[in-house]
Amino acid sequence: MSKTATKATAKTRDFTAARPRVATRGERRPALPLAKATYIASAHFPTDMPRPGAPELAFAGRSNAGKSSAINTLAGRRRLAFVSKTPGRTQLINFFSLGDDGILVDLPGYGFADAPGLVRRHWEELVGGYIATRESLAAVIVVMDSRHPLMPLDRQLLQWLKVAQRPTHVLLTKSDKLSKQAAQRTLAQVRRELAELSPGTTVQLFSSLKLEGIPEAASTLTRLAAGKNKAPAKGE
Repeated sequence: MSKTATKATAKTRDFTAARPRVATRGERRPALPLAKATYIASAHFPTDMPRPGAPELAFAGRSNAGKSSAINTLAGRRRLAFVSKTPGRTQLINFFSLGDDGILVDLPGYGFADAPGLVRRHWEELVGGYIATRESLAAVIVVMDSRHPLMPLDRQLLQWLKVAQRPTHVLLTKSDKLSKQAAQRTLAQVRRELAELSPGTTVQLFSSLKLEGIPEAASTLTRLAAGKNKAPAKGE
């Protein structure tokens, strides 16, 4: 292999989550090809959604929590998910294919103060219905600003997910805005609260700016998608 090709390969591995180190002892599951995410559809109504198929990993969060930036960072892309300067602007469910391995789903943000009541009701019906009934939904990744975690609407979403029995992982984004000590204190506090609010929910720190938390998040997404594909045990 030429020196030029070697440098190009190294750059791709550094910038994307296409090949994160996800295997732990006893595991051999292949990593999700996050860098190959391709837009396939947007839905304003449930009837607009593509047919259920590959495991869906849905990202949800407050409209200013850094959800779209987290998706872009994990995929190693700048504008895969739309990053709006106007919180609450994007009110569609957007689907991105990972081939047969899975689908990334960008749910519309919530908590935007200036949205009219009709828009808020539409969000509750669209997202609430998706969470409750989508048969191919493998898990929901709840994105929270690490400086303001577990806001009232975050707690409401976690309750919906608990009732729907959806596996959940929390990304505490913008962790670069906190000192290392403050970030670790926040992580520990959120973990304690989640143990009561949403037992079984996992949580981690994440920074799109510093590219921190990517391997852990990619590993978790891979595990959650694999869990959806796992065949039920005998008797289930």
